[in-house]
Amino acid sequence: MSLTLQFETSLLLVLAALLSMLLGMDRERRQRSAGLRTHMLVGVGACLFTLLSVYAFPAGDPARVAANVVTGVGFLGAGAIIQRKHEVHDLTTAANIWATAAVGMAVGMNAWFLAIIATLVIWVILVVIRRFSKADEDEEEPEPGAAETKSKGAAPTAEG
Repeated sequence: MSLTLQFETSLLLVLAALLSMLLGMDRERRQRSAGLRTHMLVGVGACLFTLLSVYAFPAGDPARVAANVVTGVGFLGAGAIIQRKHEVHDLTTAANIWATAAVGMAVGMNAWFLAIIATLVIWVILVVIRRFSKADEDEEEPEPGAAETKSKGAAPTAEG
């Protein structure tokens, strides 16, 4: 890769970081398991893998790298999902990690306009649409001891 190309693609990495930051800010503000830095790392990583698949290995198949990025990010998202007392939490965070990777990949393919529009759509879903949907996973965590009274006869745990 020429130095000029590396400089141009570096600007795309910065754009991926900024767009990912916007998506991670909502999760950070709600103190979810994956916040600002996680989303930024996912977006920048997906962008970098995509850039490398296109420019560093021109004879390769970028679709193979893209498929593996999606798979790898799926594992990250699965790790963000938490199950407590027969309830699943952080599904929106996991979906946002996945969408953040897609934004990073779009930037990596130099589809920056598409990435900006996607970021805006995702942000609207996270912030605006949330007001019209059930806020089950984004509710504040209950006070210690409140969960035991809600659960159906479950024995108290050491977690409090």
